[in-house]
Formats: sequence, C-alpha cells, structure tokens
Amino acid sequence: MSLPALLLVVAVARDTVPPYLVFPEPGLDDPAAYEGYQTRVYQDASGNAFQVYLKSTGRVVNLWADAADESVGFTVRDSGGKPAELAWGSSGAVLGPSAAGRTRSVTYGLEAPSTVKIGLLLLGSMRVERDFGYAERDSLPLDAPAFIQPELSQLIDHIAKLKPAERARHLALLGVKSLEALGARLSPRMTLQHGDTAWIVAIEQPSFDGKTHLWLSLQGDTRETVPAVSGNVVTIRRPAGGAVRWSVRVTTDAPALTPLTRKDIFNDDFDRFAGRVRADTAHPLRWRRLEREIRGAELLSYREKLMAGLPNFATYFGRDMLMTALLMQPVWAPAMPEHVIASALRKLSPDGDVSHEEALGGQAIRENAAEYNRLVSAGQLARARALLGDLQATRENYIMVDDDFQLPVVAARYLADPRVPADRKRAFLREGHRLERLIANLALVARRTAPYARAPVATNLVSFPRASDGGSRDHWISASWRDSRVGYAGGRFALDVNAIWAPHALTGVGTVLEALKGLGLAPVIPTGPLATFARDRATLERAVAVWKGAERHFQVSLAPDEVTKRVAARLAWLPAGEREFWEGVLHRAGPVRDTLRFLALSLDGAGRPIPIVNTDPAMTLLVDSLAPEAVRGLIAPIVAPYPVGLFVDGLGPVVANDAYAGRSVWEAFRHDAYHSPTVVWGRDVNVLLAGLARQLSAGDVGALRRITDAVDRSGLRHAELWSYTIENGRLVPSRYGTSSDVQLWSLTDLAVQYLLNLH
Repeated sequence: MSLPALLLVVAVARDTVPPYLVFPEPGLDDPAAYEGYQTRVYQDASGNAFQVYLKSTGRVVNLWADAADESVGFTVRDSGGKPAELAWGSSGAVLGPSAAGRTRSVTYGLEAPSTVKIGLLLLGSMRVERDFGYAERDSLPLDAPAFIQPELSQLIDHIAKLKPAERARHLALLGVKSLEALGARLSPRMTLQHGDTAWIVAIEQPSFDGKTHLWLSLQGDTRETVPAVSGNVVTIRRPAGGAVRWSVRVTTDAPALTPLTRKDIFNDDFDRFAGRVRADTAHPLRWRRLEREIRGAELLSYREKLMAGLPNFATYFGRDMLMTALLMQPVWAPAMPEHVIASALRKLSPDGDVSHEEALGGQAIRENAAEYNRLVSAGQLARARALLGDLQATRENYIMVDDDFQLPVVAARYLADPRVPADRKRAFLREGHRLERLIANLALVARRTAPYARAPVATNLVSFPRASDGGSRDHWISASWRDSRVGYAGGRFALDVNAIWAPHALTGVGTVLEALKGLGLAPVIPTGPLATFARDRATLERAVAVWKGAERHFQVSLAPDEVTKRVAARLAWLPAGEREFWEGVLHRAGPVRDTLRFLALSLDGAGRPIPIVNTDPAMTLLVDSLAPEAVRGLIAPIVAPYPVGLFVDGLGPVVANDAYAGRSVWEAFRHDAYHSPTVVWGRDVNVLLAGLARQLSAGDVGALRRITDAVDRSGLRHAELWSYTIENGRLVPSRYGTSSDVQLWSLTDLAVQYLLNLH
C-alpha cells in the first residue's frame, strides 16, 4: 500500500464516527471492575463490529468481528520498559472502504505521556491472540521472536522433506515457489516511510495461504514526533518532550458479514416497550442501559450467524445461538429464529450433529495445517494436497452434546409459530437442503434417546464422550454448557442434557413431524427410531413419557443433620478468612431445619448422583409449564442461602455448591473456578428470571424480586459472569477476568427486562 494512500486517512478526518459502545461507561459500570482495561467498539463501513481494547499491560488488541474473526495486536512500553500509560488520542475513528470496495479500514488515535516502544506484533486470528494472552507472552521482551504457530512450522518442515516434484505441487497450492517465500508469511513485514508532514510505519501480514491480508499502519506528524524501526520494534519519541501522539490504522481484505439492524431483530411489542423506557425521563440510566444492550445485540447479529461475544468469541457457537433463541422469543421478530436455525443446519454434520464452534480464517488455517501434518505423516499425500487447496475452509467442532438436543426445541417453536406464514416456513425449509438436514438432526436425537426409552436405567442415559487424555477410564469431557474441564465434576451423565433437553427434544420431534405434515412436506426419513416415530405417534409419546421420568436419577435428599455436617466440613477446608465469613452467614441464617432436596449436577460413570447443587434446573422454567408448587420446589435450593444453597446476598445465585460432594471435587473447583461455587453467570441469572417471569403469577414475584435485588447490588448484573473476594470480613463482588464485553447470553437481559415489565 503506497504512502499517498495511507496519508489519505488524514485528509478525511472530518468523517470521524463515535464509538458504538464504550466500556466502562460512567454511570453504568463500576470503574473498579474495569481497572486496567478500557475498550471501544465501532461498526465499520460494512456494519461489522471492530473492537479496540487497551490493557494495563500495554497490550492493544484490535478485533475485527468479520467473516475471518481477525485481530491485530501489539504491546506498547515506555522508554524504561514498563507498560505505557495509554489513552485514547481521538474522540472516535475514521472508517475507510477502498474505492474498489476490496478493503475496509478503521483509524483511531492513541497517546502516551512520553517516548514509547511498540513490539510483540501479532496479526491474524483472534483465536491466536487469545492463545498469546493465555500463554502470558505479553511479558516477553518487545523484540522477542514472533508468536509462531507450531502447526505452520511443522507444515513447512513436512513440505521441505517431500520429493522436489511433489514439493512444488504443494507450494503451488499455497501460491509460492519456494520454502523461503512460504516461511516469510509467518512474520509481519515492516517498512518506515516519510512524507513532508507525516511519517508511517507500514506493517503487512498475509495469511499463511496468501489469500487474505491484514495491514497495520502507525502514523504521526513529522513536526512533532520522530519514529525509528529496529528489527521488529518501533520507537516513537517527541524531541520537545511531553505527550506522544500517533494514529493506528487497521486494514483488511477479508470478507465482511451481513449485519442485522434492530428493526430486523426486535418485534413490535419490544419496540413499544423500549419506547416507554426512553420516554421515562425520570429514569435516564435505565434507557441508557437498554440502548446499550440493543446496540450490543446489533453488533453480534448477522444474517449468517449470531456471534457468541466480543472480543474473545467473535464466532458462531451453536449452543449460544440456540439458547438465545429460546430466551429472546418474547422480544424477537418472528423471522429471527430463521437465522439461528439456518446457521445451525448449514454447519450440521452428515449424521445430524450440531456444530459447537467454528474455526475461521487463521484458526481454520491452523487446524487444517494440523490435519495436513497428520496426513503427510501417514503417507496420504493426495488428501494432504486437497487440504492445501482451501486451507481457510471453516472447521467445525462437534464435541458438545447439549446443542444437538436444543435444535429440535428451537425448530419446533419456529414451525409452530402462528405469526410466520405457512408459505414462508415452506420456502425456508426447502432452501439449501435445510429440510433434509433437519431430519438428520431429528434422527440423531431419536437414535441417542432410544436406549433409555427401551430400558430406562441410568447407564442408558445420554453420555458425555470419554476423554482421550490418558487419564482415568472414568474421565469424561464436559460436553454441555459448563464446558470447563471441571464443569460437571467429572460426571458422565449431565442433568441438563438428560432431564431437560432430551425429553423436550423428543417433544420437539413430534411437533416438527406434525408441522411438516401440515405444510404438505414429506421428507425422506431414514430407517430407525425416527421412522418408527413418524409411523406410530404412540411410540413417540411413550418415549417422551419415559424420558420425563429421567429426573429421578438425579434426585438428592439430605436430612438436616447431614446438611449441617457436610457444610461444616466444607467450611473447615476453606482458608480462615473465607471460613469465618461463611460461618457468620450460616449463623445468621439459623440452623437447618428442613430436608434439602435438589437435582444433582451430573451422574458418575456408574449412574450415581454427584451431589452438587446447581442452577441448571432453572432451564425447565423456560421450556415447560409447571404447577406453582413445582416451581417453588425447583427454585428452593437455588434461592436458599449459600453455603447451604446457591443464593448469595448482594451477589446472586452462584452456579454450583459442591459442599455435599467430596474433597477431591472441592479441590478441582478451587483450581478451575470458571463454573465453580465462586462464580455467578449472567446467563443463568437471565434464565432464572425469564423462567420465573413466565411461570409466576403477578402476585407471586417474591423470589424474582429477591434475585434481581441481589444481582443489582453486585453492580455486575450485565456482565457475562462475575465472582467475589472476601476482604476484611466483607464480600466484594468482582468482574471475572475473562468476562466478555458484549456477550450474546448476557444480552438476553433485554427479554428479561421486557418480561419483568409485565409483572
């Protein structure tokens, strides 16, 4: 890219646009929760989200939430080697499509108090930037070697060992003639250019396959600042002293996504509700919060997919979309589920498995390179060459189990929605083999639920896949929403998959089959349980009835004395400060007088309950209609005070209470806190509140108000997840370290606010 083209951005500064979202925002966010972190999110010229965040480590990351999930990161330090004190150097950003529309760019300003050095450049995939952060490489010297992905280095090594003719074929597929040219793509190329009044450090990074490019330019005024380049480190100083200011321009030629606007996303009822909130000038913060969440929904919503969150998860996550569709049904436009269902069906495996997560752009290259290395090592050169022809081909992860059972529930609700005309439903299903793929998913659900329907014993429930990490034979992958390693305490059979999603998926199968018949669609149904259900609806009804009884395997009842004994043992294990705090809470709550009844989080390999109180039963409130006494029984352990139940005053319901499990479980959660007794998830708060709002009558809202009051007092209600510390005998809520700024599950608060307004 030429110097005149780069300088053009200075001439169009009048086109500066303000950020679409800012975190933290005065009046809405607790500054302490965002200490050492600030971020802005823009919409680029194509309406795709572009996020910049500044960390106290001096790391600056630019996320482009487009069709390649790209990022550009660099680290800024002062002349003494300490993290630079960065601040925004412009009020907004300049958006720049090229004349031919082949590139998109965003330009903004930064400043620091004195001379800065910039290094540790990383241009490519946001997933790689995440790994860079997880590996704590930001602490390395600025001139440390580039963050080379071993899969790519190994691929080059494999090509180098091929015979010359075969090597040439492989290199040609990557658009290069030599190994040296291919290796040069592993690191960015940097040049320094001077103009009459401006200087530019131009940095270019092609993708490993050469098909897309990222450009980073650092620009400044020659009358104020002087740049220097040494190796892969840039120094910017101001001879006169004082603040150093420069602009950052990020450019890509990767494809954009097709954004959805609020008019596409929300229905008329929600629009009227939002209008009333806006008109309520007595509560301006409520409107600011609601408007911010609406904008967040726009930043994550595209015709191709709904993204899981910014900045860490700017990709498709099947479960996140499907759960969001269920939660947002009261406020979504009738056509919105089509985007969710179409995306899930497009990514479906041949046997009907829903994709959990996609790998795009640089991450797809990385995973395809690993597969290439495996094929070459196995001598399968023809298959390896085929991979090189499209190294950015999207890869799907099918390891999760819960999403397979959620798709029929969402599809059934869409097909049963009277607001959507029959002609539209028919047209939707006939496009892109969607009907055939939906049948494949229903067939998978029917197959996986068949063993338990035939013989309803615990070990015939839907199992997690066994881990292949060389651990014990009873180690199972946490393949539902609590997908950290410890999420299900090593359990094999999850409560949510088996007692909630499986029976409702089977009910959804019946609804879909009936809807297809009413639409005059007669798909080919493969031989097996689904074909039996299609012929004999009584068989399906019996299977649903059997599966509705699966809850009994997870039931746990503990007498008051046993509760007291186990909680005391758990508290005795805690550090002194924590133990004293929770003993005080327990003392104020008084002795346990009633039997504690709850549904265990999971069953072990032999089908025995792992006694962990958890928030997952709240999902039943979303997908079922319960009698008032059943609702009260379901939420009783959730609203019971921790450390007996889950409820923490001034914080909210933690996602798990392991007091009734063994010490090994306590230790596991202590080392992996993501879904532990110290964390509240905004997702589960929204599930609980939306479910209660659906189930409770107008005069029975005590539990609902108690939960909203607690999470409001935490000051973190709208975060993805949050935790706490015990300081001087007080519980202090805190933002969880990897919490997303804009997160799909958290934005379901829009539906919660709408539903609460009805009570």
